[in-house]
Amino acid sequence: MEHLITDFVLLFIVIDPIGVAATFTALTHGADHAYQRRMAIRGVLLAAGILFAFGLGGKWLLSALGIGIPAFRIAGGLLLLLLSIDMILARHTGLSSTTRSEEREASLREDISVFPLAFPLIAGPGALTTILLMAAAGTGPLFLAGLAIVLTAALSITLAALFFSPRILGLLGETGINVVNRLMGVILTALAVQYILDGLKNSLFNH
Repeated sequence: MEHLITDFVLLFIVIDPIGVAATFTALTHGADHAYQRRMAIRGVLLAAGILFAFGLGGKWLLSALGIGIPAFRIAGGLLLLLLSIDMILARHTGLSSTTRSEEREASLREDISVFPLAFPLIAGPGALTTILLMAAAGTGPLFLAGLAIVLTAALSITLAALFFSPRILGLLGETGINVVNRLMGVILTALAVQYILDGLKNSLFNH
């Protein structure tokens, strides 16, 4: 049960529903409510498909590429550490949000559910890495069921945040959102360092 809570907190921080909601508000500014709900539902469902696929095929993918679990823990921890630094500094890079050129491209699209909402805003590099790290931690039906519950819970909260994105932005404002992201970034830093330490420990133990 404890590892499920840890996994949920990690995935929630990495997906960053509040930050996604703020970007979604900007992307759908001026659109009618029906369009916003349609894009939100479709985007979350597509992201769910991507993340579930990575979760189910994560170990197979690492094995096919010849990547050991300890090595991926270290690499994944480093990537999450970079993401946490972006969050703490309220810095927008390709790890945590869309770039300016991607935002310009998205503004010309009628359907933003695939790009940039599903990928890279929800199922971005950080979320995909996190799912692979979680999937590599165990096996069996109960483990996969727990992973599915964690992922479904995080995505459900993300969908709710998208539905109420104007209210969230109005309540917190940009400053409030940055404060929340900074606090989550601090937690993510500790979790990322733990992944790195676990990877180093497993690597030394295996040798």
